[in-house]
Amino acid sequence: MRSAEERLADIIARSGVDFTATLPCDRIKGLLEIVSQRFFNVPLTREEEGVGICAGAALAGKRPAMFIQNSGIGNMINALLSLTGFYRLPLAIFVSHRGVYKEKIAAQAPMGLKLPGLLKGAGIGFTRIDSASDLSLKIEEKLEQVYLKNSIHVFLLSPALWEGSELKIERQLVPERRRSVLSLDEQPAKKVKTRTGKKLDRYEILSAIWPWLENRAVVCNLGFPARELYQIGHRASHFYMLGSMGMATPIGLGLSLSSDKEVLVIDGDGSLLMNPGTLATVACLAGKRKSLTILAVDNGAYGSTGNQPTFTANCIDLEAVAKGFGLKTVKAAEKKEIITSLQEKVKGPRFIHALALPGNRDVPVIPLGPLEIRKQFMGFFLERV
Repeated sequence: MRSAEERLADIIARSGVDFTATLPCDRIKGLLEIVSQRFFNVPLTREEEGVGICAGAALAGKRPAMFIQNSGIGNMINALLSLTGFYRLPLAIFVSHRGVYKEKIAAQAPMGLKLPGLLKGAGIGFTRIDSASDLSLKIEEKLEQVYLKNSIHVFLLSPALWEGSELKIERQLVPERRRSVLSLDEQPAKKVKTRTGKKLDRYEILSAIWPWLENRAVVCNLGFPARELYQIGHRASHFYMLGSMGMATPIGLGLSLSSDKEVLVIDGDGSLLMNPGTLATVACLAGKRKSLTILAVDNGAYGSTGNQPTFTANCIDLEAVAKGFGLKTVKAAEKKEIITSLQEKVKGPRFIHALALPGNRDVPVIPLGPLEIRKQFMGFFLERV
């Protein structure tokens, strides 16, 4: 007799799910092991980045699903509303519902008990799965609707589901392999431009690279970066973010993991500092993705909120951060350096640290709504996959 974990995996497979993202939970460790074996799976550093990665996969035509613990909903609610829901992208979320059934960790109870009310208040549909008999009765039809209607749906999986499971997973521990990354003191000496070496503002950088962007999928960070890029020249291949700070690089990663198309992310220092764990995910999935370039335009300021300084203005070197995660990096501050870095053929993901002067151009808001941006971008992306 097939276990509840195997039966659930069968249902998910029949629905056409072809892209998964996971974070560990002891109560669903058997399910997570099966998911990682049967589906294309992305291990996450944080639930919020999973929302962005799955959004990128959905834009590439995939049917994504996430598997997390219920505490993770608290880390992803804004991204679910301002990205997945806002752009009408599909996402099924299977949640290990802790804190409500034979829970031994008291700290799990507050979120576990409040979660249904939180989801209801956010307008996110959910279904409780309390026993093995609920699997086919309550999941299959609702799961199919997620992808037919481009909606979000949460399946709350009670720990009671797995009681008595005879599933046996022999997990083979992977030998530890540490990437040889030179410490900052051991790195070969090279000229590093300081803040005084900045020559261009973000608008000038975007104008300089605009010709190179043709026929490339571009994910552009929210606020003034997206507005400036649209003003310089709109293309259907541009996915403009209108919200969800910190999600540009995760979206780009999801796109690159889902196709052979070249993907460029135009990100910023404020957004990258908000979600730096994504750089670890990018580096550790280097063997699975095809072509991803992160252009980090670092002007040391939160440009869209009043130019308040970020930590890169005085104490953080984003290139060193990316290098520490194991990414191939380059620092550039002049037009020729930035363009040459983009044109260089590099195997694996790369991080271009583009130093910029702070400041925004007086440009209007983008006259496109989220659904029109999604439609144009998917039209470009899918016809060329």
